Amino acid sequence: MDILVVGSIALDTVETPHRSVRDAAGGSALYFSTAASFFNPVNVVAVVGQDFDFKRIDFFKKRKINTDGIYVAQGETFRWGGKYYSNFNQRDTLYTHLNVFENFKPIIPAAYRRSKYIFLANIDPQLQLDVLRQIKEPRLVVLDTMNFWISRKREILLQVIKKSDILILNDEEVRQLTNLDQLIPAGRKILKLGPRYLVIKKGEHGAILLGPDSYFAAPAYPVERVVDPTGAGDSFAGGFVGYLAKSRKMDEVTLRKAVIFGSTVASFNVEDFSFKRLQNLSHSELMSRIRRFKTITTF
Repeated sequence: MDILVVGSIALDTVETPHRSVRDAAGGSALYFSTAASFFNPVNVVAVVGQDFDFKRIDFFKKRKINTDGIYVAQGETFRWGGKYYSNFNQRDTLYTHLNVFENFKPIIPAAYRRSKYIFLANIDPQLQLDVLRQIKEPRLVVLDTMNFWISRKREILLQVIKKSDILILNDEEVRQLTNLDQLIPAGRKILKLGPRYLVIKKGEHGAILLGPDSYFAAPAYPVERVVDPTGAGDSFAGGFVGYLAKSRKMDEVTLRKAVIFGSTVASFNVEDFSFKRLQNLSHSELMSRIRRFKTITTF
């Protein structure tokens, strides 16, 4: 069953201790789609400016990623600049130019409206609500957001959370949303807001899956050389949702496996700039790392 992602497409300028890149293709919609396409067809809704070169995503055709919902607006594509330091946990945002993304109003093409697996990437929660109103009988709604929307549009965000099945947040966002310092009590409080499950991303320390009566913690795959962590969270979400869509199940075992697949896909993403590593990743490489992941978490 097809996956629908509604998110951003950006041109990123990134500086790391290794080197830097200028105007690399990025944004939540591209990272998520590239990751999820290992498992299932993906429909994309996003906006770009007239300066965006679609040749950058020619490989989408081979991956069954439908780009009919990418609108070209007059103006320039969303641009973001960031600088990472030696431990990669510290990052400075150098600039954010929303450009055409500032006036993005997602219109879901008719062919997409019956998509069963929905990923609402990090955009204005009012737009996320508008998207849900256009979708017919989704099987699974997975939501992402960020600290800006938690502080600026909390009430609308809470409405979206109530309509979501799974919420994905990092540990800082969990604490901000609940005003609690301890993650597990904070996570339990979030589950009372409506979602069936909460995924807490902890960067290099892995991820937690929290359900009404369950708890699962997975480490991050030990990557030898991190080049660029940009898009790791969206790549995780792509692997996570992609695996669930392929499995067509929502039981505890499948959800735990989805966390492992999401973490594994994200571990490849950080090995190069943009989504170059995912673009060239083979299915055999992915499954090989899944098997290695299993050996380091079994005792």
